[in-house]
Amino acid sequence: MKKKVILDVDTGIDDALGILLAVRSGEMDVLGITTVNGNVSLDQATKNTCKILQLLGMEHEIPVIKGANKPLMRGTFFEHRVHGHDGLGGALSDMPVHIQAAEGHAVDFIIDQVKRHPGEVTLVMTAPLTNLALAVMKYPELVHQVQEVIVMGGVVQGFGNVTPTAEFNMYVDPEAAKIVCQAGFPALTLVGLDVTRKALLTEEHIRQLGDSPIGRYVKESTAAYMERYYERNGVRACALHDPLAVGVALNKGLVTTKQYYVDVETRSELCDGQTVCDFQGRLAREANVHVCLEVSADEFLQLFIRTLRA
Repeated sequence: MKKKVILDVDTGIDDALGILLAVRSGEMDVLGITTVNGNVSLDQATKNTCKILQLLGMEHEIPVIKGANKPLMRGTFFEHRVHGHDGLGGALSDMPVHIQAAEGHAVDFIIDQVKRHPGEVTLVMTAPLTNLALAVMKYPELVHQVQEVIVMGGVVQGFGNVTPTAEFNMYVDPEAAKIVCQAGFPALTLVGLDVTRKALLTEEHIRQLGDSPIGRYVKESTAAYMERYYERNGVRACALHDPLAVGVALNKGLVTTKQYYVDVETRSELCDGQTVCDFQGRLAREANVHVCLEVSADEFLQLFIRTLRA
């Protein structure tokens, strides 16, 4: 049986690649895609998600449901420099959107689907965690009715990508991330920068995707993204942050994880959004997160290329 999945996205460049991987894998029953403010506004993220589904020819098969238009307690913080003004690096700019978001709110959709399929739904969260935090607050039983939660976010052994200490998704809504980490999910996996920075898409990988509509889309959407990555890191590539979270949902063997107690800083002048991992048990708190520490990057990249070429 296919894995029942809800993707929660703020569709920028790498969220879009994650959607492509999830849908093209053929191994996921994508119940719906929920959108949230993050890389871009809620409306832009929703529009981008609809465009990606149209590119896949799946716009009538998978519903898109709009969620929170701002973080729980903070103002918006967009990442236009990385993802472009439209969030897709200018790709698909001439594609008209033929579908609208489904009725209802993402929070209610997540709750309703988990109730309908108790113990079967995997939530793959590749955006700020506002929608999930709201769902937990509205329906606390959700915590024990999902199969698992996979979060692209945080960094525990390195530096941030928006501040010296914080990864973007955690930084945008640290209060939401804190709620999710402390909610008590039995199976919560953190796919952070510690592993996503090793999953680098290069120009050679893009050539391997071939001259197809998806191959051309990936090349166009990642062009400026690669330039930004080179400016910051000196490497001509781009990290597949969100697709790796989807990859972990497809194959847990891609990563090595270890359970630790993890919390998120929300009251610091310098370190808001930092994911604090208690490696040495100094806080004497029970482990709450499966933290990804290593990744088989080549194996993942082969999966990504093979799936998008299929």
